[in-house]
Amino acid sequence: MELNKEKIRTDKAWKRLNARFDKDGLLPETRSDRTGSRLFLKWGAVAAVIAGAVCCVALWMLPSQEIDPQNLVTQENREKATLVKTLEDGSVIYLAQESTLQYPEHFAADKRKVNLQGEAFFDVAKKSEQAFLVETKKVRVEVLGTAFDVRSKKEDAFSLSVRRGRVKVSLKEGGQNVFVKAGETVTLENNSLILTVTGHSGGFDRYTKNIRFKDECLEDVLRAVNRESSDWQIETSSPALGKRKLTVEFSDSSPETVAELICWTFNLKSSRQGNKIVLSE
Repeated sequence: MELNKEKIRTDKAWKRLNARFDKDGLLPETRSDRTGSRLFLKWGAVAAVIAGAVCCVALWMLPSQEIDPQNLVTQENREKATLVKTLEDGSVIYLAQESTLQYPEHFAADKRKVNLQGEAFFDVAKKSEQAFLVETKKVRVEVLGTAFDVRSKKEDAFSLSVRRGRVKVSLKEGGQNVFVKAGETVTLENNSLILTVTGHSGGFDRYTKNIRFKDECLEDVLRAVNRESSDWQIETSSPALGKRKLTVEFSDSSPETVAELICWTFNLKSSRQGNKIVLSE
């Protein structure tokens, strides 16, 4: 019965997919790229989840003067769906609509510095020897391994909520420092950092309800999908398969459906091994 229900949901997802392709005039090209290394799709799938130390941050960031603009990579999100980007250190950034992320092609040996304009959720990989820094006009955020949500829609507005781990927030003028731990929120009010209990514990989920990936490796896509899935984990049978590129949007489907659609995309097959779904040639 459950398999029949899942098949019905999958069939509905494909009907929506084909309708979108037909509307955009993309159906013939997409089908012909089925076995290629890159495919551009939108279809229903599972909301990504976050593991490890995680906090949520939304703020308007100014480009750092210490990073050579020539070496910066820029990711812009102008769509409603959250854009998910995995950095070279394994940190995952969930970029909200109308937001821009800038980061160097390769991080420095002693620090990882990124610039953000808008709003984002950061799931930072823990590296004690390499601090993760986020700069704003008035506030500096420093983390070692955590997850947080930052919001700032105006030049002087700032709000940071921590989901897991701990973050150091410093006011550039005046030297005030605040350590924010899980379940707490810090805001900037009248040039002072104010610490309170987080009042929107479910607010982190809004970043993962509808997510999209742009030219990401399949292994990074699956890592995001698997983050908080306690039932099923999707894996590839070889590292080479995990390096295939994919541009796709996921919205509200099960891991089984995700695996089936990825198999169709790359002409793969899947097998179940315990609680794992393994994708292979």
